[in-house]
Amino acid sequence: MRRGGYLILLLACLVAGARSAAAQSCAKADFEAVVDEAAGALRALNQQNAPSFQAKLRQLKDKRGWSHDEFMSNAAPFVRDETIGGFDAKSEDLLSRITSGGQTGAAGTPDCGLLKDLRAQMSALVETQKAKWAYMFGKIEQELKK
Repeated sequence: MRRGGYLILLLACLVAGARSAAAQSCAKADFEAVVDEAAGALRALNQQNAPSFQAKLRQLKDKRGWSHDEFMSNAAPFVRDETIGGFDAKSEDLLSRITSGGQTGAAGTPDCGLLKDLRAQMSALVETQKAKWAYMFGKIEQELKK
């Protein structure tokens, strides 16, 4: 096949691919499913991690013999520090983008490109929260070993 023939074949493949992508459709339910899945993952993370983390905080309180007031003061760095603030800021940024993207796509026909972006942002949000929990557990485990 000559060079011109390859070019025509390549263009035909690109056009067919573009038509296939255009033929893909999505519905409001697809967007809702992505949000529901991520919300479920976030709820599961909290349900799995919060009780265990609180138990480790109480364990540290008992180990150090802190009063209630000392505990409230001394436990703060385990739930609020610069790194945790970074995780929270990233989560807030993702939520802002998710919200603004949802508002943009709310008018008229659903934009399937936005669905792909929404999936990526929701996944990033879940991963950010997983990393935050891992960091917090690592921090308290290290303190409990002292």
